[in-house]
Amino acid sequence: MLCEKCGVEVSGEEAFRYAGQNYCEDCYIEAISVPKTCDPLAVRSARFTREKLGQKGTDGLLPIQKRIYDYVQENGEVTREQVAKEFKLEQKELEKHFSVLRHCELVRGFKKGDKIYLTLMNAESNASQSII
Repeated sequence: MLCEKCGVEVSGEEAFRYAGQNYCEDCYIEAISVPKTCDPLAVRSARFTREKLGQKGTDGLLPIQKRIYDYVQENGEVTREQVAKEFKLEQKELEKHFSVLRHCELVRGFKKGDKIYLTLMNAESNASQSII
């Protein structure tokens, strides 16, 4: 059988079934391990780990995460679509990086009108907003 995500040939005993689809092991792990942006335990864990390692600011982030942080810092409020376009990322990939930035308390999301924006965690916005 074929993995329904990547198309690789998978034998019956190596196939994983999830949400009605057949996956290879790598695609299955990716499908079930979606990070949650609003996860207080992940924030606490990231804070504790970063403190233990002496990390501040963008220390310990991947290069792409540092570039996303810098982009948000330079532009203030940006939409997810702007960030995805700037860095040529699919929304799913952007969400993974945003989750890390959110857990490290560097970047936050908020809703203004019908759009969701990203901004620095300590940035003030004059719009009424709900934090994500």
